[in-house]
Amino acid sequence: MNENEYLHQSQGATDEESFDFDELEKILEGQLSEHLQGMEDLEEETRKVEEPEELGNAVLNVVWEQLINQIGTVAGDEFIKANRNMKLDLRNEAHIQTTENFSKGKIATHNDKIDYQKRYEDWQEKFERDENGNIKTYTDRTGKQVEKLTKDARKPFDADRPKGSRDNHTDMDHTVSAAKIIRDPEANAHLSLDQQKAFANSKENLNEIDSGMNRSKKDLSMEEWLDTPNANGQKPNEIFDISEKDEQEFREKGKVASKEFEKRKDEGVKESVRVGRQSQREEAFRIGGKALQSMIFSLLTDLLRNIIGKLISWLKSAERNLKTFIESVKTAIIDFATNLQRNVLTAGNAIINTIATAIVGPVVDTIRKVWTVIKQGVRTLKEAIDYLRDPSNKGKSFSILMLQIGNIVVAGITAAGSVFLGEIIEKALMTIPGFAFPIPIIGSLASLIGIFLGACICGIAGALILNLLHNMIVNKRKEELIAQQILEGSAILDLQGKAKTLYQMKYQNEKKLIEDGISSRHEAADRIIRESTAQVFGTSHERSFGTNISKIDVMLNELDDPN
Repeated sequence: MNENEYLHQSQGATDEESFDFDELEKILEGQLSEHLQGMEDLEEETRKVEEPEELGNAVLNVVWEQLINQIGTVAGDEFIKANRNMKLDLRNEAHIQTTENFSKGKIATHNDKIDYQKRYEDWQEKFERDENGNIKTYTDRTGKQVEKLTKDARKPFDADRPKGSRDNHTDMDHTVSAAKIIRDPEANAHLSLDQQKAFANSKENLNEIDSGMNRSKKDLSMEEWLDTPNANGQKPNEIFDISEKDEQEFREKGKVASKEFEKRKDEGVKESVRVGRQSQREEAFRIGGKALQSMIFSLLTDLLRNIIGKLISWLKSAERNLKTFIESVKTAIIDFATNLQRNVLTAGNAIINTIATAIVGPVVDTIRKVWTVIKQGVRTLKEAIDYLRDPSNKGKSFSILMLQIGNIVVAGITAAGSVFLGEIIEKALMTIPGFAFPIPIIGSLASLIGIFLGACICGIAGALILNLLHNMIVNKRKEELIAQQILEGSAILDLQGKAKTLYQMKYQNEKKLIEDGISSRHEAADRIIRESTAQVFGTSHERSFGTNISKIDVMLNELDDPN
């Protein structure tokens, strides 16, 4: 039941039991209190809407994000330079050279301990090629297709080694031939030329042999030479009258030489794996150091941002002294430590950017800038949707909502525009001598100027538009608030009028109740007196006088007690 119903009932009420004035008074007081509080809220909102909002926060956030990105990009670039201008690659095939990959020309270029590329190129130069660049081949006495070597291919193996005896008609024979060593991809991948020569001319492989036998043997292994007949079907033991004992010795020398060759190749393979692992670890530590560097500097940049924000607030404050200055710096550091999780995420972005730049190259910087613009667009859209969904904005007019969304969109476009404009300015400045000067950790002078000029120009333009929109919003909102204040004021006056009427009716009702009580008491007293008088004069005076006096006392007591 509302106050109107109560007031309607009160007009026909005849006694205090038919109408509860106290309950209606509580209802009116509660409603009046609500409207007064609503008036205070409207006055507070009017005061707030007249204060200018902070402009350019979105631009400032993008500037800091670009700085963090650039720290990671610069760290990635520095890694590439320190990595012999090679991008990050920790795969085994990039560091550990395998024979299979070597034979296909796939070189472990990231291994900085052994120059496998030069080994491969030197190896390939020892083969003759046709007009199409393909290696020439021929069929040897055993029927196998073998690569044809250049005339100079064997020279390094024949220089500075013992010679045979002309008088004894002997030569110094490579049991495992120089040609076999030259053609072997495993030997060329894992043994240097000096190591190959050392084996070729070692006591296990270099043996004195009859000149005719040496020319007959050519590039064949000892086993192949002894077991392969010539065009006439004759084997070496028939041609050169080799005894069974000498043949056995030849075969044993062949086994010893082959075993030694395999041993030295195995040692070379193990060395390739060892230096490959070492190179792999060093590159991992190198990128780890650069990632740690970018993380530390991104954290310091975030701390600097907090300090700058507090110092700006300090400059705006009324109390500017050394004590408040120190307190501002302490507060910035405490806020930085409190938001450590957020700061670690920022540092993580710097690490990711460093590693991405190290893997992909400087193009990551462009990709990150584009991503910043896309992310800003998504953020702007989300803010606009959240604003429309906010229950506190449901009562606002359509024009206010559209102006506020325009405010959000302009801020987003301004932030995104600062990225593109900064890129244009940076490229223009890079053509001017001196502006390409590198600044450690942060980047070039041109990039820094580009970031801040792009932010300043777009920020000023965006601030002007935002300020215009803000003024439009303020004026429109003030009009709405004033109208709401008028309505609230009318409601308050109406409630005050109803309360006044209620108080008057309550006063009249209480007055009537009191008057009715007095009148009823008078009537009762008159009746008692009449009855008592009749009894006094109608009976014995002595017998009834005391009784009547007692009745009068009782009735008077009843009159004094309203209940």
